[in-house]
Amino acid sequence: MTSKQKDCSKYAAANSGAQPCSRPDHTESLGWYTRGYLPHFDSPGQVQHITFHLADSLPRHALIEMKASLAKMDDTRQKQELLLRFHKLLDAGHGCCILRHPAVAQIVANAFLKGAPRRYDLFAWVIMPNHVHLLIKQKAGFPLARLVQHWKSSTAYTINTNFRCHPLIMLPEGRSIWQRDYWDRYIRNAEHFLKVKAYIENNPANAGLVRNPRAWRWGSLWMGS
Repeated sequence: MTSKQKDCSKYAAANSGAQPCSRPDHTESLGWYTRGYLPHFDSPGQVQHITFHLADSLPRHALIEMKASLAKMDDTRQKQELLLRFHKLLDAGHGCCILRHPAVAQIVANAFLKGAPRRYDLFAWVIMPNHVHLLIKQKAGFPLARLVQHWKSSTAYTINTNFRCHPLIMLPEGRSIWQRDYWDRYIRNAEHFLKVKAYIENNPANAGLVRNPRAWRWGSLWMGS
């Protein structure tokens, strides 16, 4: 079986247990909802691509320019272009980029690996200098918002405790390590699964950080090499 066939099998197995949206309480998932900025989809059994980033990784002036340039596009094209430009802006490496420090990246990697497979199935992940990507399958009893909040709060506490006064690691100004919200996209089919998995694993090479994506220490592709 080729690696592509194995990945398709992973998606098929993961998606076989997808469940309908549950009631909006504290232990179950919410379906479509918003926290006031970005729309989110949350459902047990759903395979999701999740992105979140450091608090200072998206300069305000760049966001304003990006939104202004998209204003005249129709809704469908605007959403597609917004996502594309959002990822390019993150890959440009703005902000303190504390995740490039091995000790900091290890804290985040530990948080991702610790939760799998009890809280979620983890298919792919990467830690970039100022943002992260994950490809997971949600499990019942662990809503997406709660998972992201746990990753952020636990890593922020450990990073602040160990590196707030470190002379070589400049944390974002103020109290927040991470940007408040996050991006998620549910996986539609096996083809989409393969595309997103490849995007995550190849992100370091596409951003110019390494030539061979397997050489990037902080990701699932390196661990699987």
